[in-house]
Amino acid sequence: MDTMDNKSLLGKVIGGAIAIYLLVTIGLGIFWSDEPDLWDVKSAVEVDLATSGKEKVPGFATTSTLIRLAEQLLDKPGGYLTNDITPPGIWLDNVPNWEFGVLVQVRDMTRSLRKDIARSQSTSMENADLAIAEPQFNFDSSSFWFPSTESEYRRGIQYLKRYQDGLLTRDKSSGQFYARADNLRNWLADVETRLGSLSQRLSASVGKEQLTDADSDRASASLPNEYRVKTGFLELDDVFYEARGASYALVHLLYAIEIDFRDVLAKKNALVSLQQIIRELEASQQPVMSPMILNGSGFGMLANHSLVMANYISRANAAIIDLRRLLEQG
Repeated sequence: MDTMDNKSLLGKVIGGAIAIYLLVTIGLGIFWSDEPDLWDVKSAVEVDLATSGKEKVPGFATTSTLIRLAEQLLDKPGGYLTNDITPPGIWLDNVPNWEFGVLVQVRDMTRSLRKDIARSQSTSMENADLAIAEPQFNFDSSSFWFPSTESEYRRGIQYLKRYQDGLLTRDKSSGQFYARADNLRNWLADVETRLGSLSQRLSASVGKEQLTDADSDRASASLPNEYRVKTGFLELDDVFYEARGASYALVHLLYAIEIDFRDVLAKKNALVSLQQIIRELEASQQPVMSPMILNGSGFGMLANHSLVMANYISRANAAIIDLRRLLEQG
C-alpha cells in the first residue's frame, strides 16, 4: 500500500513539475515574442555622443545606430533566438525571422561602409576595422556553439566601435566617412533590391501568375513562360516577420542617414523624399492585433496581413527609386 502511495505521490510531483515547466516556458515564449519598440534615433545619438565626450562628426549617427541595432539583436528579452536549441526558443519562429530581417540590413550597411562610404575612391585602401567587422556579421546565423553566432557578432560590434572611435578622434588612418551622394545611392540600391524581393514574396501570399522569358537555349526562347507563385501557408508568417524586421532596421538607419547626409540631401532637394520613405516604413510597424497572420484573399472577408505589409513596403520602395534618381540628377 505504501509503495502504491509513494508511486502516486511521485507521479503527481513529476506531473506538477512538468506543468510548471510548461507554464514557465510558454510564459517566457510569449514575453520573448514581443518585438522591440522603435526608439528615437536623434536622442539616442545625442546620448551616445555625450557619453563619448567628443564633438559630432559625420558618420557617428550611422555607426551608432548600426551598433545599437546589432546589440539589440543579442540583448533584447530572450537574447538571440535564431540559434536556440532548447524551449521556448526552439518553439518560436516569428522572432527568429524578425531577427533575420534586421540582420540582413545590418550586413548590408556594414558592407556599404566597408565598400563605399569609408573609402574616398575605388582605388583607396579599405578600413582595417570594417574589413574584420563585415565578415563577422556574415557568419552562420544559426550556429549554437564552436563558435556561437553571438560571439562572432559581438566581435563584429567590437570592430564597428573601433571604427567609430577612429571617426571621433578624426584619425584619417583609422576612420573616414564620406557623406557623398554616390555612396548613399549605392546603399539605397541594395535597400531597393531587398524591399523589392520582400514585396514580391509578401504579395505571393494569395498566389499570382508570373511571366518570365524562356531559357535562351530552347527553341521557344522568344515565347514567355507562365507559372504560378504562391507562398506556402506555413511560410506566411515567416515572410511577414522577416519584412517587419527589415523595415524596423531601415526606419532607424534612414533616420541616421538623415542626420549624416543632411547637407547632401538638402542640396539635392531630397529631404522630403527620405522622410516619406521613413513614414511608410514606420506605418509597417503598427501593432498586429490578430493572434496569427491571416491569409485572406485580396478582396475576401478576412484580412491579409501580408498584402497590407506589401503595400507599405512597395510604396517605400517606389519612393527609394525616386530618391536615387534625385541623388543622381539633383
